[in-house]
Amino acid sequence: MSQWEGKSRGNKLGYQIFVFVCDKLGAQAAYFLLRFVSFYFFLFSPSSTRQIYLYFRKRHKFTRLKSVVNVYKNYFVFGQTLIDKVILLGGLKNKFTYHFDGVENLQEIVGLGKGGILLSGHVGNWEIASHLLKKLNTKVNVVMFDGEHQRIKNYLNEVTGSKSFNIIIIRDDISHVYEIGHALNRNELVCIHADRFVNTAKTIIRPFLGSPAKFPLGPFSIASTFNVPVSFVYAFKESTTHYHLFGSKVMLREEQTPKREYAEQLADRFIKSFEEKVSRYPEQWFNYYNFWELN
Repeated sequence: MSQWEGKSRGNKLGYQIFVFVCDKLGAQAAYFLLRFVSFYFFLFSPSSTRQIYLYFRKRHKFTRLKSVVNVYKNYFVFGQTLIDKVILLGGLKNKFTYHFDGVENLQEIVGLGKGGILLSGHVGNWEIASHLLKKLNTKVNVVMFDGEHQRIKNYLNEVTGSKSFNIIIIRDDISHVYEIGHALNRNELVCIHADRFVNTAKTIIRPFLGSPAKFPLGPFSIASTFNVPVSFVYAFKESTTHYHLFGSKVMLREEQTPKREYAEQLADRFIKSFEEKVSRYPEQWFNYYNFWELN
C-alpha cells in the first residue's frame, strides 16, 4: 500500500550546496541550479513522479502534456520554498514581499487571550507563514512528525538560527497533546497540519477533489477538546519574490455542541477550504503518495 511515512526528502550535502549558493551568489543563482535538480527528481523518482502525474491528470483533469509539465513545476516550486526558507529564516538579504488576507482574524485570536489553533496542510510554504506570524507578537508552535533526518535538521538550525517558532514533536505517548495544552494556556498559537497521518491515527473519509480520501481526525479533535479559537492558514508563492497568506474567519465551539460533532464539522470546513486552495494553487500541494488510497 502506498502511504506517507512521516519523512521528508533530501540530504545534508544538498542543503549545504544550496545554502552556500544562496549566501555567496544569491537566490537567483540558487533557483538556476534548482532547475537541474528538479529535472533530476523528475527523471529518477518514478514513484513520486507517477503519483504527482496522476494527481494532476485525475484530480485536476489536466491534459497529459499539462500534467507532465506540472510534475516538473511541482518539484521546482517545492525546491524554491526550501530555498526561501533558508533565506528568510537565516536572515539573508532578500527582496521578498507578501500580503496577508485575514490577518485581522489572527489578531482577533491573540486578543481573545485563550491561545489558538491554526490548521493548514502541506501546501505552499507553511514555514514562511510561521515566520511571518511573529508580527502578531505571540509565540508560534508548530506540531509535526519527527521525520527529518536529525543531522539535516541540526544543520538547518545552525544555518538559520531558527527560533521563529517552537516545534512540538508528535509522539506515540501523546505527550505532545499536553505540550499543546500548555502552549494554549500561555496564549500562544499552535499550527497543525491536517492533511496527513500515519497508519495508527484515527481518520475520517470525506470527498476531496472528486474522490473519497482519508483525513486525520486528531487535529480537529484537539481543537474541539481544548475549545480554543481556530483559523485555517496558508501561504502560497505567487511569484519569484511574492507570497500570498490567508487566514480564515475565527471558529469556536459553542458549549452545547458535542465535541465529536464539532470536530467533524470543523473537519468538513477545513476540507472544503483546503480543496479550494489546492484547486487555486494545484502545483503547490507537495504530496508524493496516493492520497486517495483507502485501504
